[in-house]
Amino acid sequence: MHLENLLKAIQPLKVEGPLDREIRAIAYDSRRVGPGTLFVALKGEKVDGAQFIPTAIGAGAEAIVSGTDAIAGRATGVWVKDAREALADLAAEFHGHPDRELKIAGVTGTNGKTTTTFLLKHICEHFLWRCGLIGTVQYQVGERVIPASRTTPESLDVQDLLRQMINEGCKAAALEVSSHALTQFRVRGVEFDVAVFTNLTQDHLDYHKTMEAYFEAKASLFTGLAAQQKPAKAVINIDDRYGQRLVQSLGNCVPILTYGQGVRANFRASNIRIDFNGTSYQLDANGKSYLVRLPLIGAFNVYNSLAAIAAAWALNINVRQSLLALADAPPVPGRLEPVAAQRAFKVFVDYAHTDDALLNVIKTCRELKPARLIVVFGCGGNRDRGKRPRMGAVVDANADFAIVTSDNPRKEKPETIIDEILPAMPRRQYEAIVDRRKAIYRAIDLARERDIVLIAGKGHETYQEFAESTIPFDDAAIAASAIADKRAAPRQ
Repeated sequence: MHLENLLKAIQPLKVEGPLDREIRAIAYDSRRVGPGTLFVALKGEKVDGAQFIPTAIGAGAEAIVSGTDAIAGRATGVWVKDAREALADLAAEFHGHPDRELKIAGVTGTNGKTTTTFLLKHICEHFLWRCGLIGTVQYQVGERVIPASRTTPESLDVQDLLRQMINEGCKAAALEVSSHALTQFRVRGVEFDVAVFTNLTQDHLDYHKTMEAYFEAKASLFTGLAAQQKPAKAVINIDDRYGQRLVQSLGNCVPILTYGQGVRANFRASNIRIDFNGTSYQLDANGKSYLVRLPLIGAFNVYNSLAAIAAAWALNINVRQSLLALADAPPVPGRLEPVAAQRAFKVFVDYAHTDDALLNVIKTCRELKPARLIVVFGCGGNRDRGKRPRMGAVVDANADFAIVTSDNPRKEKPETIIDEILPAMPRRQYEAIVDRRKAIYRAIDLARERDIVLIAGKGHETYQEFAESTIPFDDAAIAASAIADKRAAPRQ
């Protein structure tokens, strides 16, 4: 694409240099720049991409887009007010606006995004729409599964993945949309057919600072629907107080479908039953009642499935088709994922890393009526410190015993993080074991007949982050190893 045509997608403050240049690629990472590349210098929290402009020019960049005046050399310089906004608009134009050729669902909220998108993808494919996926666990493009670098990647990567989905024959795409992504314009240029709000609880306040700012970030996905050329619907959890607030704020500017257990919900669940084989409930929607059978455990998965059913209906997939699909929905990695124990006790791995998510998954385990519930958990380093005592309090009030350990300490000392959790656990029904592997082994060693061991916080992750290194670490694999060792140990 010619630079002159590409720049019509944005409103540069100033351009210096020739416009008759052929642009064969766009990059925001100077290591990916080659001849014919337009390099966009993004300013991050820690590093300013402007410092890599000389490297990009040396690698063959034809043009540089930046919010600073640090452009020099043979490349055409393009100055913009906001480089992230510009990247999003340029990426959409460069990739031919793939959102116009796909049915796109965006799911946002603190908890439930991953499971909801997995369920919606499953429904779409049962309906014979090949569906792509962008989310926390992985990106799926046709038959290809790509490890996820972050929940919602940069706008350039989003547009590239959507274009790849179309090339692989996809008719739809399900996207997890994080609050970071919304404030950083990563889904700018993507028009949604449906946007889903799951819930809002305390998280990411290290970034957003206040719950109000966190809510406004999430709400921006929905307030933007009215300005789209593509008609869209909003699907909102009406049982959540922030969901109620979102419904009120949207008014009549966009069609709204609500879900929950309250009588006002358009998609309402009642008569919920949960056991080790899954969950069932009565669904009332559009004047009809249905029996929903879901092979996933937990009341929170009732909400996730309601969201997926309502979103599918907004995409013109009827309720009965959705229920047929959900009856054989696959497990979601790291979401109350069972670890094969072949023992009289049960072990689950879950991604719950907020107090609300942890409470929900603990309640689910309690509904299975274990003899004891043993919880292994910690909190991430360099993240919202306010969550730490809250998570400790949830476990103290609802578990029989806990092993408090490391999560991803990052640049903090694990002992410091644990010390901020323990004051909220006055019953002292816990052990503190810094080494997460030893903590998991200890929990398995403690487990007896009819106990449940819940290993929370990391879920699908296969690594652990420390200050100077990231090591391989898989909760499910380590739990399986601990179970095998316990099986092989001689009886006392």
